[in-house]
Amino acid sequence: MKKFFMFLAVAGLVTFTANIASAQDEGAAPAAQEQVEEAEEAVDLFAGSGEEVPLHQALKTKFIEGGAGFMSLIIICLIIGMALAIERILYLAFSKTNTTKLLENVEAALEKGGIEEAKKVCRETRGPVASIFYQGLLRADQGVDVVEKTIVSYGGVQMSLMENGLSWIGLFISIAPSLGFLGTVIGMIQAFDAIQAAGDISPNVVAGGMKVALITTVGGLIVAMILQIFYNYIIAKIDSLSIDMEDSSIRFVDTMVKYNNKK
Repeated sequence: MKKFFMFLAVAGLVTFTANIASAQDEGAAPAAQEQVEEAEEAVDLFAGSGEEVPLHQALKTKFIEGGAGFMSLIIICLIIGMALAIERILYLAFSKTNTTKLLENVEAALEKGGIEEAKKVCRETRGPVASIFYQGLLRADQGVDVVEKTIVSYGGVQMSLMENGLSWIGLFISIAPSLGFLGTVIGMIQAFDAIQAAGDISPNVVAGGMKVALITTVGGLIVAMILQIFYNYIIAKIDSLSIDMEDSSIRFVDTMVKYNNKK
């Protein structure tokens, strides 16, 4: 599943990179200007008819006005960040286990067939909690203290697996607004260049550069906010699973103590 989403991310990256490369070819600027004019004409037609402008048409217009280069990079951040976030959400969803039922099954297996039967129950159950129990059962003959230390150590391993990829999502949360601010700076430079070339400060001269500056900033902030929501949701899920792991591990140790006392 992770490879599938990473494939989608790479495909999106290649597509938008191709768009950036084609925009740098000769004649790309007139073509982009023509697209902007067509989009503006379409907006004018909708405005004149009293109808609302379709969302996809408005987004396309703003994407072109913001500049294909920076807007493509911002959208690439969104695509890869969302792919990583969805992969984490699915991983955490499959990691959720009914720990109460699992503990009951393990305890019943210990009474019925001993350690080997309990191992079988853990092998047939998915999720990090079952994996932790299995590691503890592997060292059941070494005493409860060793089992407890093993559970703590392997619990840290499972936490690292659950947090895998979060640093990359955080990176795209930081990069997206940074790209927007970079577009803002470049737009301001273009505006001042236009003022210098025209030798006059007028709204028409400044408007083009300022529009690019504002659109790229808005795009970067929107992407960062979307990814931040998913990032916080993933963190909340990890916290919930970690609490569940700690609670179930304590109860598992109590179960092992009872089992050793009965022997």
